[in-house]
Amino acid sequence: MNRLFNSIAVPYRYRVLVLLCSLTTLTYMDRICISIVGVRIKAELHLSNEKFGWALAAFALAYALFEIPSGMLGDRIGPKKVFIRIVVAWSVFTALTGLVNGLISLLVVRFLFGVGESGTYPNSILAVSRWFPVSETGKALSWVGIGSQIGSALAPLIIVPVAMAYGWRVPFFVVGAIGLLWVSICYVWFRDFPAQMKGMPDAEKKLIESTCRHKQGQHLVPWKLIIRNSTLWPLMLMYFCCQWANYFFIAWMPIYLQEGRGFTENSMKQVTSLLFAVGIGGFLTGGATGDWLLKYKGLKMARRLTGMLGLGCCGILLFVVAVSVNNTLAACCLIAANFAFSFGVMVSYAVCADIGRNNAGTVTGAMNFFGQMGAFFLAIIFGHIVQATHRFDYPVYVVGAVLITGCLLWLAIDAEKQLPEMGEFG
Repeated sequence: MNRLFNSIAVPYRYRVLVLLCSLTTLTYMDRICISIVGVRIKAELHLSNEKFGWALAAFALAYALFEIPSGMLGDRIGPKKVFIRIVVAWSVFTALTGLVNGLISLLVVRFLFGVGESGTYPNSILAVSRWFPVSETGKALSWVGIGSQIGSALAPLIIVPVAMAYGWRVPFFVVGAIGLLWVSICYVWFRDFPAQMKGMPDAEKKLIESTCRHKQGQHLVPWKLIIRNSTLWPLMLMYFCCQWANYFFIAWMPIYLQEGRGFTENSMKQVTSLLFAVGIGGFLTGGATGDWLLKYKGLKMARRLTGMLGLGCCGILLFVVAVSVNNTLAACCLIAANFAFSFGVMVSYAVCADIGRNNAGTVTGAMNFFGQMGAFFLAIIFGHIVQATHRFDYPVYVVGAVLITGCLLWLAIDAEKQLPEMGEFG
């Protein structure tokens, strides 16, 4: 890989970004696989929407419970070791999903899959805080987020044809095997700090080390002081709301399109793939807008405006989806809603790096714990409402309302309120 990048003079930090982007690509390809073939799984295993919702929730609950420990572990031992643990575990349990034979085994495997995948984003944000100047943080985080859209956009194009040809179990074996290839590259090439990277120019090392969020010699801040930060609590509550949209798109939307809107499996594949492909533009636009606002509005307002615009527009568009009886309009609004979500979501992680500094992994883990708990409740509530009412529009109204609440919570988030350094308390 180094020979290829050296031939076109790609800075080392951007090579690291390619690795991180590919990581989140694989994460979401694995994560969305179950919803892409959800109708098939429900039919073969005789699962109601409510029971399938519990299977989706098992992943989110495990992911939430182990997110903070995985973030803290990354702060202490570095992201490389945690990445290897994460990808090996999730690859194994993704493959095992293809072997389940009932609700209980599905719940167990998906819970263990969530345990394995927890910590991906906290450690990715930690890597960005070590490898990128502050001025490039927004763009770097955007590309980390773009990986989720690439994986989600590619997944229907790969998974649906494989499932139609060989059954719903085989796609889980395929995407599980791809993760093991990523592990080998990470093990051989990636390093926790620029100073550890062989062959990296000294000028780039000095640039990163003098301007990145992570500071050598700065000790980790005690957990009790982290939770006292006045920005952290509204940030976590906002992300709780935010993830209702994300988990709707990746967990319930394919089933919503097929069972709630009457789309064929191929039509669902096309809409889902396009929705996430357009999301790539949302991440790029959001990152560029955030960095532009940073120059003219300052850190506090730049982060706040980007987040509010993304969540607010996403919530409004989901209300339109719920109201609409026209499938074409609903599909267009869903695509636009994911664009808006993508525009605003990664600024949350930028705030984690802003306020967390050396504790970026721990802060991101805390935020993502709340986010995954939001995903957990969405997974259960969506299926329960559909099962009780036999209508798919009602839970979409609920998701829209939660997103508007998250938009308003941004008013209490101040990215300038950093955690104290050692010596600033005591």
